[in-house]
Amino acid sequence: MQETVPTRRELDEDVADHRSPDYDIDPLFVNRWSPRAMTGEPLEEAEFLPLFEAARWAPSAYNNQHWRFVYATREDDEWETFVSLLSEGNAWAANAGVLAVILSKTTFDHNGEPAPVHSFDTGAAWENLALEGARRGLAVHGLAGFDYERAAEELDVPEEFAVEAMFAVGERASPETLPEELQEREQPSGRKPLSEIVFQGRFE
Repeated sequence: MQETVPTRRELDEDVADHRSPDYDIDPLFVNRWSPRAMTGEPLEEAEFLPLFEAARWAPSAYNNQHWRFVYATREDDEWETFVSLLSEGNAWAANAGVLAVILSKTTFDHNGEPAPVHSFDTGAAWENLALEGARRGLAVHGLAGFDYERAAEELDVPEEFAVEAMFAVGERASPETLPEELQEREQPSGRKPLSEIVFQGRFE
């Protein structure tokens, strides 16, 4: 029998104090945020592979499915390689259960021509992944602070793929487990109002 994970129908308690949507949308979108505090416990495949499954179903130009993910778990020999890619400011991510690098294929499969939307489509896959992680109560945090060039080299990334980002996935922990300077930042952030990001007719 397949596992069923209940979908949340209301804002999480730690989110409601910091976020309030202006329109009626599914709470999942607002509940998703980027915790840093993770327990350091390993994750079973059944706990994290569904996140990649969610990413798999993202929309894609020409159905090219530009996204690729290279990951390591705490039990893998490659774990220390992934940890070594992190910038000093992201050292907390070593407490994740899974670290992954996000790649995107920069060309179309059907004609080999440059794909101008490869990052756009891969971003959609990442969002699917992050939302599924939030639905399951996991901490999922995207990372820009890492060594992109070393990631491409250490992970044997082919030339036609771009290194886009990293992310960490883990069981959530108390904010008190973080360094003091990060503890006060361990909360959902707000968002700009629609009037600053949506324009009718032309850019204002």
